Amino acid sequence: MTRPVLALTLGDPAGIGPEITARTLAAVAGEDGHHGVAVGDAEALRRGARAAGVDAEVRVLGDFTAEPAGPGTIDIVDTGELGRDLPDFGTVDARGGRAAVTAIEVATRAALDGAVAGVVTGPINKEAIWQAGSKHLGHTEMLGELTGVTRQDTMFVVRNTAVEGHQLRIFFTTRHVSLRRALDLITRENVARSIRDAATALRVFGTPAPRLAVAALNPHGGENGAFGDEEIQHIGPACEDARAEGLDVTGPVPADSVFHQGLTGRFDGVLSHFHDQGHIPAKTYDFDGTISVTVGLPILRTSVDHGTAFDIAGTGRADHGTMLSAYRAAVDHVPSVPLIRRTYAPSGDAR
Repeated sequence: MTRPVLALTLGDPAGIGPEITARTLAAVAGEDGHHGVAVGDAEALRRGARAAGVDAEVRVLGDFTAEPAGPGTIDIVDTGELGRDLPDFGTVDARGGRAAVTAIEVATRAALDGAVAGVVTGPINKEAIWQAGSKHLGHTEMLGELTGVTRQDTMFVVRNTAVEGHQLRIFFTTRHVSLRRALDLITRENVARSIRDAATALRVFGTPAPRLAVAALNPHGGENGAFGDEEIQHIGPACEDARAEGLDVTGPVPADSVFHQGLTGRFDGVLSHFHDQGHIPAKTYDFDGTISVTVGLPILRTSVDHGTAFDIAGTGRADHGTMLSAYRAAVDHVPSVPLIRRTYAPSGDAR
């Protein structure tokens, strides 16, 4: 694409998604080489722009082919789900959930058809989408069904200010399950598969010879079994399997130091084993700069890594830093789109 188009879904219209989308589109309007287009209800974007103090015209497009109008104009493909009947800010509402799901569906179809280079997703409310009839736990599972793939992974990209040109990627053996269930899922097979998936993702997203660290699960890496034997029975053997396959894998490395080592440039990626093990260090280090990329999909998808913030929605206090970072990350990864499509095509067996 000579001027790649990125689709930005508004997320739940009762949350901060429309505000941070309006601010992001206003910030990038007039820049050369890309065109950001919102997807959702036009009236929700207008309301969000007003709340955020964005002085820009909201231009409704019929499709994604229009040229950008430049500064002072933000574009949207209007899904028409809500019209002017918007849910109140800060409320869990099935209408808002349905509008969020519709925007994701429209943007995903556009990415599959090649009408847009990638999708940048705003925050959704899980309770609202469930009230609207969705059976999915969140974006990742929904996108998997829409694109026809059965295994998707989350890759956090942490902006690194300590080492020029270095970004740390964080992966997850398990995601949206209870901690007790996650422990049951830490098996040699699952960890080995996650290592391979992480190494593939690092290569697809621009690191030809990735160096991956695998976090330990127990304190001090288990202290040779004194604090738990998962490292001995499962994680260590999985690392050995990966090294036997020719992968540059170090681990298990105690979790209280592995992320620091990654951020100082020793590793390109870290495989964490449960949701908060990876989320806490990333968001503590750089909440606004950390973004999420879904790997395993045949489309490019980046996302904010925060929620709908119903408590401040409509107040104009929402910071659009993470949405802007997610947008710029999508622009940076546009050259990877052909490889993403080839590697993660549903009929392929690249992973």
